[in-house]
Amino acid sequence: MKKSLIHFSIVLSLLLLGCGEKKEKESEGFKIERQSSQAESKSAIPEDTGVKASERVDLTNKGVGPVASVNLDAEINQEMAAQGEAVYNQMCLACHRIGKKFIGPAPNGILERRTPEWVMNMILAPEKMVKEDPLAKELLVEFNGSPMANQNLTEEQARAVLEYFRTLK
Repeated sequence: MKKSLIHFSIVLSLLLLGCGEKKEKESEGFKIERQSSQAESKSAIPEDTGVKASERVDLTNKGVGPVASVNLDAEINQEMAAQGEAVYNQMCLACHRIGKKFIGPAPNGILERRTPEWVMNMILAPEKMVKEDPLAKELLVEFNGSPMANQNLTEEQARAVLEYFRTLK
């Protein structure tokens, strides 16, 4: 009986301690401040100029990526253009259509609006371009946030695609 009384006393003590009123100090001035995602996106994307990014002409921007300079011959290299067309049909056609907006912009006339370096950097390093190039950021917004997939093309393949783009008017 003594053991039962001792156990009962211990359980009762624990219950009383557990049920006791516990007050937490309120910390004054505690506040969490967060930037809205809208504020972040506004700072990341240049202001709207009224002209769609896909239609804007910028022949000075070389973009961000591995290509710093591209020399284009006066005449189109037809063999290289044919190779570029094959690469385009295999890797790019899912998102880009000649002559019309699709998931991504139409490639025809691109060299009238962009530098060859910008085009190749967009092909070779689309993730970096979307993070660091203002025009690529605007294109991402214009095309509903659909980023260009990195197809892991070689620089030679990208150059062939560029030569193919020269044949498109």
